[in-house]
Amino acid sequence: QVQLVESGGGLVRPGGSLRLSCAASGSIFSINAMGWYRQHPGKQRELVAVVTSGGSTNYADSVKGRFTISRDNAKNTVYLQMNSLKPEDTAVYYCNAAVLSQPWSGYGDYWGQGTQVTVSS
Repeated sequence: QVQLVESGGGLVRPGGSLRLSCAASGSIFSINAMGWYRQHPGKQRELVAVVTSGGSTNYADSVKGRFTISRDNAKNTVYLQMNSLKPEDTAVYYCNAAVLSQPWSGYGDYWGQGTQVTVSS
């Protein structure tokens, strides 16, 4: 089994910064893509940013230039540095990872429990 544990959410003023972390643990042979998604109240979960095992990144248009995703493969951890935060960034942020538990198994899709980010004055 694989667990993803997020940390770093909280309350911040507009224009402020937060850094989210997500550590994967458990039965891990390798991890392909790791990413962050968010869900606004009453809305569907949406992609924020994703990073491949090789370091390629992709961002939602709404966060380009403000958010930076990175990962530490040795620690099975992905980060999301969020700068110039806006009230519309308020959401529950979820970590996601595509994990290969055994060399012969297929990749499994795993989610963290979510962490609340609130941007408000």
